[in-house]
Amino acid sequence: MQLMVESSQLAPAFNSPPLSNVDVNLFESTIRILGGLLSTYHLTGDQLFLEKAKDIGSRLMPAFKTPSKIPYSDVNIGKGTAHPPRWTSDSTLAEVTSIQLEFRELSRLTQEPHYQVRTQGGLVHKLPGKHDGLVPMFINTNSGQFTHKGVFTLGARADSYYEYLLKQWIQGGKTEDDLLEDYLQAVEGVKKHLLRQTGPSRLTFVGELSHNRFNPKMDHLVCFLPGTLALGAHNGLPGDHMDLALQLMETCHQMYAQMETGLSPEIAHFNLQARDGRDPADRHNLLRPETVESLFYMYRFTKDTKYRDWGWDILQSFNKYTKVQRSHRPDMESFFLGETLKYLYLLFSDDMELLSLDKYVFNTEAHPLPIWPSPPK
Repeated sequence: MQLMVESSQLAPAFNSPPLSNVDVNLFESTIRILGGLLSTYHLTGDQLFLEKAKDIGSRLMPAFKTPSKIPYSDVNIGKGTAHPPRWTSDSTLAEVTSIQLEFRELSRLTQEPHYQVRTQGGLVHKLPGKHDGLVPMFINTNSGQFTHKGVFTLGARADSYYEYLLKQWIQGGKTEDDLLEDYLQAVEGVKKHLLRQTGPSRLTFVGELSHNRFNPKMDHLVCFLPGTLALGAHNGLPGDHMDLALQLMETCHQMYAQMETGLSPEIAHFNLQARDGRDPADRHNLLRPETVESLFYMYRFTKDTKYRDWGWDILQSFNKYTKVQRSHRPDMESFFLGETLKYLYLLFSDDMELLSLDKYVFNTEAHPLPIWPSPPK
C-alpha cells in the first residue's frame, strides 16, 4: 500500500502549540490516534510518526494513576490529569481491555516497558464475576472489581474485549496462554449462553444475558464476531469456530438484506417463535464497519465471492440512502472513513496479500499493526 501523502505535509498540524485543558477519552484516543500513528509509521518508515505516537502515548499515561491500576476513562492531555466520567467511578470493559495492542506495540518499538506494564489486560484475567468466560460490562477504577454483575453482552461496552484477547495472542506470536485460554472460554460461553436460532429461517444470532434472563437483542456491533472467529480458525483454533462464523455472517448479511433500505438497524430483536423475521429496535444506521469488516475476513479466508457481492450491496445502499449534499445530521462518524471504507477497499482489492493477515493484526479501529517478532525499524 502506497500512501499518497508525505509526512512533511502534516508537519504544520503536528507542530501546533502545546495542548492545554483538553479532555480526551483514553480508549478512543488510543485506538484512533495512537493506533493510527503506529500503523502509519510501519507503512511509511517515517520516524516522525513514531515520535508522535510516543508523545500521545505519554500524554495518555496519567489515566493509569488509579488505586486499582484500572484506568480512568478520560485524560486531560495538556494538564496531565485524569478522571472517571462525572456520573460514575466505573470504566467500561471495552475501554480498559482494548488498548493493549497499541500500547504493547509502542513499548516494543521504544523499548520502554512501562507502556506495556501499565496497560496489560491481565488485570481482569482472574477477577471473580466471569460466567463461563463471559465478562460483566463495567469495572470499578477504585476497587478493580467488576460491577453490574450478571449482565453479559458482546455488544456495546464489551465487544472489543473479546476481540483483543485473540488479537493480542496473535500479535505476540501465539505465546501468551492466558489470552488464548480466556478467548476459548469466552467462545464456549457464547455458545452455551448467548447463541440462539430464529424461527423458520433458522438464523443463528448472539443475544444478551441479564441475571440468567435471555434477551434476543443483537447490536450491529456484534457483527465483528464472524470475522474474529474466522481469524482464530485461520490461526489454528477449532474448526467449529469457522462453522459458527459462517452462520453468523449469514445473519449479519440478512440484517442488511431484509431491510427496505438495505441498511442494517443499529440494534435488531430476533423472533424465537414460528413467526419469521426480526424487528429493528434503533431504526438508524451509523455506517458502522463491523459487518464489512467480517466480510473482509471471510473473503480472505474462503475466497467465496458472495462476500464481495454482499459488501457491494452494502456500498450501493450507503450511496443511495446516506450520501447527501446537506445532511439532516451535520456530522459523520470517523469510523466510516477509518474502518468501513478501508475494509470495503480491502474486500474489493484483487491483491489478496495487501496487508496480509499473516503479517498484520488490525486493531479495533482497522489500523494494521505487525505481528511479532517482526523487528522494529
